[in-house]
Amino acid sequence: MLDDSLLDDPAALQRADRDHALLALAGAGARIRTALRQVEPGLAQLRPDGRPRAVLVAGHGGALTAAAAALAALAGTGTLVQPVAPLDVTPAPPGDPFSAGLTWQLPGWAGPLDLLVIASAAGTEAGLITLAEQAYARGCAITVIAPEGRPLAQAALQVRALPLSFVSATTEEPAAETAERDLPAEDPAALWAFLTPLLALADRLGVLEQGAADLAATADLLDELAVRYRPDAAAYLNQAKGLAAQLSGTVPLIWSEGPVAAAAAERFAEQLADRAGRPAVTGRLPQVLGAHRGMFTGQLGTGADPEDFFRDRVEEPDPLMLQVLLLRHTPQEPAAVEEVPPEAVPEPAPAGHAVRRAQRLAADHEVRLTEFAGLRPQPLAAFAELVALTDFAAVYLGLAGGAGR
Repeated sequence: MLDDSLLDDPAALQRADRDHALLALAGAGARIRTALRQVEPGLAQLRPDGRPRAVLVAGHGGALTAAAAALAALAGTGTLVQPVAPLDVTPAPPGDPFSAGLTWQLPGWAGPLDLLVIASAAGTEAGLITLAEQAYARGCAITVIAPEGRPLAQAALQVRALPLSFVSATTEEPAAETAERDLPAEDPAALWAFLTPLLALADRLGVLEQGAADLAATADLLDELAVRYRPDAAAYLNQAKGLAAQLSGTVPLIWSEGPVAAAAAERFAEQLADRAGRPAVTGRLPQVLGAHRGMFTGQLGTGADPEDFFRDRVEEPDPLMLQVLLLRHTPQEPAAVEEVPPEAVPEPAPAGHAVRRAQRLAADHEVRLTEFAGLRPQPLAAFAELVALTDFAAVYLGLAGGAGR
């Protein structure tokens, strides 16, 4: 059950936030600036001979998966961007983290025309070192994103890879001990520590469809959004807190329109699981309308009103209901974006046929549908808008719902 009073108590939120997730999200803009400073010298020495046929992104964790999805959305159809997920877990010494035994395998078609990006926040995975050696034998171009001085960064030099630094989070206090020491919660701002070098590299190679990635402006935008969604902003003015409260007691269906919104939707579902311990189901319009239709006719889509005044709240617990969240990228002129007050929910752009069908499906079954839009014309800025809102909402939902206590 959600503790609504905690959302309006900044001191209580700080006490509940034992691993400093809110602090990490507030520092996302700073992570981008630091990462840019650290990768620029290495990228300045890069002399690309055309863009690669495919960019393979290898590693593990939700943050890297989201970064690879965002890169694919921003790259468009000109270059294939494909994640390389771990295939198996081999025995690891007792006490080592789960990731120590992960293994990876290149696709059979990968070769000299392709770029392999190996990324790790720890920089200690033996399986990633083996993958780098495998890619070197195949003639792939290789880039390694890892903390300096770690085994993976050192191995990059042996396979003639381009080393780029991973910027780790810095907190004043150590993170709290958890029962799952080998599977701890991810740093919620690690997405930007991975995405910044990925986009800077892709821009240098000519992979991005939209031209230069304006990462410095995105860092400023994330600073602005962190102020808007800060813990001491009242819940009735803080859209992230409002979204967290709205999700309480629901099964979220996170629908998206367009590749940028789809990447943000997958990220939101991952954060709800990791930070709030809540399941969510994602899908893209229009195909999701058929894929999820059965849920509307099942027990979760009965149309019962959780605000029914006459319902016996002692004998009848709050029903678990469907909640549709529709993420969209609806570009607007900069002047129009600036006129939207911080506490306001942006007015969505005119709906296309698929969106109107989604609205009609939800209305027919009395399921609440709420739209959230990235308004900035630049796809990266729109992605940042959606991710900042949903990241803060997932953390607030976890804190107020007692996840991890």
